[in-house]
Amino acid sequence: MAVPKKRSTKSKRNKRRMHHYLKNPPLTDCQTCGEKVRRHHLCKNCGYYKGRQVIDVMEELTEKEEKKKKEEIEKGRSDGPLNMENLSK
Repeated sequence: MAVPKKRSTKSKRNKRRMHHYLKNPPLTDCQTCGEKVRRHHLCKNCGYYKGRQVIDVMEELTEKEEKKKKEEIEKGRSDGPLNMENLSK
């Protein structure tokens, strides 16, 4: 069985583990509402994945929350893709 001759120092150990730090996951825009979403995950804001509705987000909301949510989704659709004109607004 392999046994190290000397103890590894903290700096050697930390240099070996340097690439183990956490990174931010890559985010993309939802096709329907424009919300930031992780890749290959459904949008928690509107319930769509790859352009089709997977879950109905509106069914558990009250009437007031439902109206607000619909306005948010419509606002996201009207902005369209990012370009120089939309960024300047």
